[in-house]
Amino acid sequence: MSRCVRGAIPVLIALVVLIAACAPKPAATVPAAKRPLVLGMHALCETDADARVLVGEIPALAKRGVNLLIAEVDYWYDYASHPELRMENPVKKETVKALVAACRSHGIRLVPQFQSLGHQSWAEKTFPLLIKYPQLDESPGKYAGNKGTDPWGTEFYCRSWCPLHPDILPIVNDLYDELLDVFEADALHIGMDEVFIIADADCPRCAGKPTVELFARAVNDAHDHIVGKRGKEMMMWADRLLDGKAAGYGLWEASMNGTDKAIDMIPKDIIMCDWHYETKYPLQATPRSTFPSVKIFTDKGFRVLPTSFRNVKAVKSFIDQSLAVPSDKVLGHLCTVWHPLAKGQYAKLPQLRAASKKIKKARG
Repeated sequence: MSRCVRGAIPVLIALVVLIAACAPKPAATVPAAKRPLVLGMHALCETDADARVLVGEIPALAKRGVNLLIAEVDYWYDYASHPELRMENPVKKETVKALVAACRSHGIRLVPQFQSLGHQSWAEKTFPLLIKYPQLDESPGKYAGNKGTDPWGTEFYCRSWCPLHPDILPIVNDLYDELLDVFEADALHIGMDEVFIIADADCPRCAGKPTVELFARAVNDAHDHIVGKRGKEMMMWADRLLDGKAAGYGLWEASMNGTDKAIDMIPKDIIMCDWHYETKYPLQATPRSTFPSVKIFTDKGFRVLPTSFRNVKAVKSFIDQSLAVPSDKVLGHLCTVWHPLAKGQYAKLPQLRAASKKIKKARG
């Protein structure tokens, strides 16, 4: 080998290293840049006993990496402002205070949830608001036994309150205030998912009005009180703000009745809990689920907390895709469970275990 060739070898090696360093890298599913991320847990508290169990689960949840707990109580709290709206065996104030103390000592943000607008019934049971104040029902006198077909051609799901009734806000705002105070919370989750009964033809106030205007009105009314008056943050389920056809999610995880355009009619400081549970959507022309909604919300200026349920494959895919969105408005991940659990079960949930591994890795 000549001296000239030998002398050229280090130059060639350096050039190859430089080219390799500059070559485009394959897209990572989890960003390399470490950042603080939320790992949330949503839990139902349907009795005081459920809430007491949850208090005991806090150390294990914290060990799993959970730093946000959304406790859904709805009408299952022992309301002093409206005792007529309590469900049976409601969560007691002293139990909430024990939950507050446990979360605080373990660095977990505690946020109460109250299902607003929709979900005013479940199966054949109508919840206390529309039992005690039937005039607030969006579909008065209809759907006997909570059965039938709604205006959008789907089987009746849940009742809604009328967002335009003059008596609704004084009652609901009292409940919001009481939950914010007893939970010593800096935020409230207002629910608002799966609203199918809206702009009902037999509602004397809403009939004939655009669903988008009614839904935006309900969101803005809640925001005016929670954020404007109380100075707290507001969270909500995000499905009604997505176009079910365009996003490919269909009518459950998105809207097919026109409410999606409300995304441009509400404040951008609302945290969108964007829930999706499946590994395949028939309306999406892809072999596996894609989750375009995360970028839809961040592009609109919203913070997003992607949310999943029990399908572990969907959990992993959703986390990978959402954390790949180049925006600090993607807050982390929220796991849900839709029935109260027994002692020792919360931190063992497969979906939470899977999410914990992903989020801990991304946190660094």
